[in-house]
Parts: sequence; structure tokens; C-alpha cells
Amino acid sequence: MGRAHTMVKILPSKVEMAQAAARHAADSLRRLLAAKEEVRLLAATGASQFEFLECLRAEQGIEWRRVELFHLDEYVGLPATHPASFAKYITARIIRPFGIVKYHLLDGTRDPHQVASEVGHAIASAPVDLAFCGIGENGHLAFNDPPADFETDVPYLVVNLDDACQRQQVGEGWFATLEDVPKQALSVSIRQLIKANEIICVVPDARKAKAVQVCLNGPISPEAPASILRVHPNATIYLDPESAKEVVP
Repeated sequence: MGRAHTMVKILPSKVEMAQAAARHAADSLRRLLAAKEEVRLLAATGASQFEFLECLRAEQGIEWRRVELFHLDEYVGLPATHPASFAKYITARIIRPFGIVKYHLLDGTRDPHQVASEVGHAIASAPVDLAFCGIGENGHLAFNDPPADFETDVPYLVVNLDDACQRQQVGEGWFATLEDVPKQALSVSIRQLIKANEIICVVPDARKAKAVQVCLNGPISPEAPASILRVHPNATIYLDPESAKEVVP
């Protein structure tokens, strides 16, 4: 049950958590950019990343034009103009303000299997240097709801969203009703995410506390998808007091 590799950092407040995670991410990016011409980044979206991304934007000395960006997931059938679209989110909160020029957006309006194949081929063409992620209220990583597929080597999957995941999206205000939430999504696979050389996981808020506790203190299991982070040799999970309140040291 131990956390063999994963570093867990609990900060005194949500703001300090975001600041610490952003400093860590910026330090990693600066180090990578000093060592290689182009850095490959896999980035998360969602409400949990708001403050972290704002803090990261303020960090200096990062040549974002040399960062190639992928994102974790997208709803099937949702255009990039929809307020809940992750392509819209990543364009507005990362690509434009950071000045990223090389990126791979998941198009929710095209055939999802074709998009998964195309972006999957691109992300698998070279190692991912750094990945940002969160943990869902049901313990999901990206849109890999429990029971997650820990075995497939396919880089991006078309997945079905479970009830808890759909309710989280309504609770966060992305959709007005449960019926409005798409039933499927494109998602980076568990194995593809875990292939990243470094993972920074940012998880604020009390509504994540149970999932965090299960993923950190329970068995490593597809029933708790984020528990797989514990096998990664270079993963750091940032928590605030609310999200950490059920974690056993």
C-alpha cells in the first residue's frame, strides 16, 4: 500500500499549492529547455488547474515557443466553441497566453477513432518530457474512469464517461444538466500518461479528498485509476489541506 516513488506535497492553502506546483513545473521546463531543443508537454484542463496555470504563466525564463503541447482529453461531439470544450480551455488558458506555437488539439467534432489515431501517432513518435494532470472525484486520470484500462498501449482511447464523472462536470459548472454532458470522450490512455518522464499532479478541494485517499492509501487498482501514479519513478502530487484531509501519512 505504500507510496514507493510518488512524492506527496501538502501545502497550507490552495493558493500556495498552485504556486509551489507552478514553481516546480517552471523549474522542470527551464531545465529541459536548457538540455534539448524542443520539450514535449502533456497538459491537463479542468477547474483544478485554474490557479496552477495562472501561476505558471507568471513564471519567467521559459521559451514556450520550443514547447510542443498535447492535452489529456476532450468530449466526443463537442465543438471547440462550446464553453466546456477542453480545446477551447487549452487555447484560452495555455496556447495563447503562454505563446505556444506547436500543439495538437483533440477535435471533438470529427470521427473520434480517427482523431485518437492521428494524435496518438503524434504523441507516440517521441517521449513526453513532462505531464500535468489532476485526479477526478471518482479517481479518474484524464477521462479514464474506473475500472480503467491499465493494459492497453494505444496512446489515445475513445472512452465512456461514468455517472460520477458526468456529475462532476455539472457540479463544476461546465454543463447545465446531466443530460447535456456527452456520454463519450477522447482520452490519453493510462499507459501513455505514465510514459511521461515526469508527472506533476495538482489536486485541490475537499470534493477530491476521498478519491485522493483511495488512490494514495488503497490498492493500486483499475478501480482507483490515479493509484497508478504510485508506480511512476518521478511523480509529484500537490494537495491543499482540503484535498489531503483523509490521507493517511
